[in-house]
Amino acid sequence: MPRTCSKCGLPEELCMCQTIAKEEQRIKVRIETRKWGREVTLIMGLNPKEVNINALTTRLKNKCACGGTNKEGVIELQGDHRYKIKDLLVAEGYDPSNIDIQ
Repeated sequence: MPRTCSKCGLPEELCMCQTIAKEEQRIKVRIETRKWGREVTLIMGLNPKEVNINALTTRLKNKCACGGTNKEGVIELQGDHRYKIKDLLVAEGYDPSNIDIQ
């Protein structure tokens, strides 16, 4: 018997919950200067209940070849990756009109 999604009740191979959740989120990408002039790219607005932030952080760190972490629903990447992040998030399935770069 196929497994079903706990949210929508459809079989897991037909479930669209993750896709819908990705399209509805407003993501803000900005740069912050830390101690000694180090730049950190912050990705905010992701809902940790709908998106696996740990897995997304790992994929972004690998694609950007940098270090980083996620704290309280905010992904922090070392360095200035604002414009590269938008392309990577669109490739992950996020709506480009909902990604704001500051």
